[in-house]
Amino acid sequence: MESTDYVDLRGKQALVTGGARGLGAAVTRRLAGAGAAVRVADVRWQEAEELCDALKEQGHDARFVELDIREPGAVAEAFTEFDEAGQPLDVLVNNAAVDVSKPIEHLTADEVTHVVTTNLLGPMYLCLETYRRMVARGSGHIVNILSTASRRTWTEAAPYAAGKSGLRAFTHTLFQEAQRDCLGVGVTGIIAGGMRTPFILERFPDADTSKLQDPAIVADTLLYALSVPPTSAVGELVVVPRNEPSWP
Repeated sequence: MESTDYVDLRGKQALVTGGARGLGAAVTRRLAGAGAAVRVADVRWQEAEELCDALKEQGHDARFVELDIREPGAVAEAFTEFDEAGQPLDVLVNNAAVDVSKPIEHLTADEVTHVVTTNLLGPMYLCLETYRRMVARGSGHIVNILSTASRRTWTEAAPYAAGKSGLRAFTHTLFQEAQRDCLGVGVTGIIAGGMRTPFILERFPDADTSKLQDPAIVADTLLYALSVPPTSAVGELVVVPRNEPSWP
């Protein structure tokens, strides 16, 4: 499925965090297919570089960006480099996320900090740097990948649900401020249900894959959000498998 005809991103710069595999890789491929110059940030640098090399062989502009989203100084430095290279971001996709599946009584402070910093603070740091630049230019789009855990939680998912719930609240606030500050800046939260990705399958190898969706479907949903003209706004989208157990 290569449903990119409805959006033309030629001449646009996009950054995808956690873009090396799973949903991130699906989004990276879709953005590249729509013509964007894609920058991939991921702690799995080898997989990220392999993906970028494969996209380059297909004629796309793709490059790995070394970036620890948990460090605000590193995020600020990356954006300074984008500015100096004359390549400001037109699209930011906050996709990177981690989880620690444990009962609350067995969690450590370090595990909680790791999850919340990656899933909430990191995207917020990126939004801070991106949003002010997009408002100054009068255009751009921020997409934050959420989860059904932002609306309904379950056991062994406390830090993950807390981070995604917080990110959803932050995304809603940013959407409202964009409506006030600059109608040319889009802000979208995508609530994605279970997907056939390593994020789930590595932690739950016995998961019923028939109840999981193809990440490419979610990536296509993201492209739809980018295709809407400035006269309309897509604040939030929900895309889940038909038999998603955690929705509504």
